[in-house]
Amino acid sequence: MTAPEQLLDLALRVARQAGERVVEMRRQGVSVAATKTSEVDVVTGADRASEELIREVVLAERPADGFVGEEGADRAGTSRVQWIVDPIDGTVNYLYGLPLYAVSIAAAVDGQVVAGVVLNPAAGEEYAAVRGAGATCNGTPVRVRPFVSLQQSLLGTGFNYEESVRTRQGQALARVLPRIRDIRRLGSCALDLCAVASGHLDAFVEEGVHLWDHAAGALVAQEAGARVEVTTGASGRDLIICAPEESFDTFRGLARDVGMF
Repeated sequence: MTAPEQLLDLALRVARQAGERVVEMRRQGVSVAATKTSEVDVVTGADRASEELIREVVLAERPADGFVGEEGADRAGTSRVQWIVDPIDGTVNYLYGLPLYAVSIAAAVDGQVVAGVVLNPAAGEEYAAVRGAGATCNGTPVRVRPFVSLQQSLLGTGFNYEESVRTRQGQALARVLPRIRDIRRLGSCALDLCAVASGHLDAFVEEGVHLWDHAAGALVAQEAGARVEVTTGASGRDLIICAPEESFDTFRGLARDVGMF
């Protein structure tokens, strides 16, 4: 079996190529190519071009591997390795020119993610992790923020694109807000998880995430000292909770108290 460090090397190389492409396509102008779950859940041509590039490069080097991509370029492999890809996590930010979007690439062996990259090409931030070897940003080790009380905590979150789910999420967050320092909505699950990893957020919770949203970012967060749990939210969709190990149970209890799951 290929070592996780080799899988990370390939993930880094292809993420950089994809990052260059989406930045260049952004300079040329971006428009909506399609919608998914609702009219506000958009796909751009850059999403598709990025995923196509990643798929072609990865499978050219590792033709036996499996591949799962947000834009549907799935492939069953014959090896033990599967690649999990979000070609642009934070597409709405990308559409509007906000520099908060990422190319997210994870490599899983027998269903467990062992290497991951979250690259924000607009900001020049490259998060990377190998299971058991720690997490870095631009080559420098990152670590979760030291423990603070719930009242002093900054919470990251996100919103689903379906109206009924968004309504429930808004109601839950209204109950959260008086109990914490503040809330941030960055618009990219992968970058939110990396923000916990690097101490820019104290915790992150969101319902409606998919595997490709969090596969790489969750590994980065875990290797930086966070615990990550994916459970079923109040609307029946996947809910992710991420916080430093020391404060995880507190945030999980808060999410349950306000009806997030």
